[in-house]
Amino acid sequence: MSRWTPCKRSDFIRRLRALGFDGPFSGGRHSFMLYQDRRLAIPSNSEYSVPQLREMLGEVEHLLGRPIRLEEWSNS
Repeated sequence: MSRWTPCKRSDFIRRLRALGFDGPFSGGRHSFMLYQDRRLAIPSNSEYSVPQLREMLGEVEHLLGRPIRLEEWSNS
């Protein structure tokens, strides 16, 4: 069984694009990506820890209106 692992910023952005997000765009303190008309802030650090990744994926799940399973995230 797979486990959640830290994720590089570039991989995180690539996987969000696969889920239908556009961007990243610059603005304010953080870059952001768009899903329909809603924004998701993308922190500028080069790698996201597992707790930070899970927190951001919680926001992604809220924007998408559905959960993201580990298998889906790993395969995107």
